[in-house]
Amino acid sequence: MQSSHEHAVCELYQSLLGSWNRRDANSFAALFMQDGICVGFDGTEYCDAKEIASELAKIFRDHPVATYVWKIRDTKQVDERTVILRAVAGMTPPGSHSIKPERNVIHLLVAREHEGHWRIASYQNTPARYDGRPEAVEALTAELQALV
Repeated sequence: MQSSHEHAVCELYQSLLGSWNRRDANSFAALFMQDGICVGFDGTEYCDAKEIASELAKIFRDHPVATYVWKIRDTKQVDERTVILRAVAGMTPPGSHSIKPERNVIHLLVAREHEGHWRIASYQNTPARYDGRPEAVEALTAELQALV
């Protein structure tokens, strides 16, 4: 059974991807601690909320980004102020409802309670390529496609 802290972090994660889907860089970054870290799909590291907002605004301005579809796999409360969330996500390109298998990811989010609010300390966005295991890519894509 999920603790209230784990539930709050699930809502935090859903708010994060909802902000991405709305192309709202400021809302996305506001979910991070001031010194929070965000690692993008291509490995780019953003090392504070201000940088996250600034760089994400450029991405949203210059690129027609895809929309996330996600499934939370697990949460783990480490202590009273720390929760780890693990999820999978896929993306549908603008104007499409089909998951692009090459954009499937594993998300790992570490959240901390700070001054009564849960904020993201670290968010990692890792490609789910499953090298040499095409059946794993197909299975994840089918699982995510069912959520569209």
